[in-house]
Amino acid sequence: MADEFVVTPWRVEGKIDYGKLIERFGTSPIDDELLQRIIQGAGAGHHLLTRRIFFSHRDLDKILDDWEAGRGFFLYTGRGPSGPMHIGHIIPFYFTKWLQDRFGVNVYIQLTDDEKFLEEERELTLEETRRWARENALDIAAVGFDPDKTFIFQDTEYIKNMYPLALRVARKINFSWVRAVFGFDMQTNIGMSFYPAIQIVPSLFERKRCLIPCAIDQDPYWRIQRDIAESLGFYKAAAIHSKFLPPLTGPVGKMSASQPESAIYLHEDEKSVRKKIWKAYSGGQPTAELHRKLGGNPEIDVAFQWLYFFFEPDDEKLKKLEEDYRAGKILSGEMKLILTEKVLKFIEEH
Repeated sequence: MADEFVVTPWRVEGKIDYGKLIERFGTSPIDDELLQRIIQGAGAGHHLLTRRIFFSHRDLDKILDDWEAGRGFFLYTGRGPSGPMHIGHIIPFYFTKWLQDRFGVNVYIQLTDDEKFLEEERELTLEETRRWARENALDIAAVGFDPDKTFIFQDTEYIKNMYPLALRVARKINFSWVRAVFGFDMQTNIGMSFYPAIQIVPSLFERKRCLIPCAIDQDPYWRIQRDIAESLGFYKAAAIHSKFLPPLTGPVGKMSASQPESAIYLHEDEKSVRKKIWKAYSGGQPTAELHRKLGGNPEIDVAFQWLYFFFEPDDEKLKKLEEDYRAGKILSGEMKLILTEKVLKFIEEH
């Protein structure tokens, strides 16, 4: 069936219907009124918002209420350090930086080296996840966060400071609850069933409302947080959810480290970048002659979708690319070359 897709913190499969996902997760769409409130508060728009890449939320309206009332808020996001970072990983950090720049708020970035060690199917040692945490931290810092308002930490190093609060959180959560939310079974190690308490803690670092920019697959953690936060004397976390940058292999699922050809990594060499993008899934016709006659479909063309998501922030230029591709004036190979140059420039500057 067309609606048979899977979205969990560990698995994203199938062609995702984001409207149905909002219904399934019980989140709210970012409507035009809320979008205008964000733009007004920030003093500017961002194409990740106006193009509805960030499309769903929990209590974003309350974040803006607090901001307008002078109470402020803080940002919390993170990264599971299981390997090198690709472009899909880093885009949410650029949006988080934009929020920090526009609102002047603190940002907490959690590197979950403990969680990635506990995910047994990854077969990573603790030494490996700790090393990846340090390397990923450098890539995240390169985004350009305000050093005076940003705290990047890895769990295994900062756990002493988090553990007392993690215990208070854990006492509120029973195994039946995490099993229902995350699908744990009797074979799941007990570290994984405790881990949600660790991931909830940074949302309680300040006595203000917390806004979490993240991909929507991470939402289950915040459902639990929202059910217990007030009983601990804290605010329910708010969240703003992004769609997934489609993999190079086609408009289904998300990029995966188990499929290196599906992603572009931040430290990838030029030859590899060019080769991967050239092989990317296309929305064009079988031949150039037919494409000139019938045009292409930008909705499934991965090169265009990457431009739409992140690499062409100018709306007028993007509209022209879309129109020319539909009309057959731009071939799929030409679209890929446009993307390639932008990706290479991004990697060089990052």
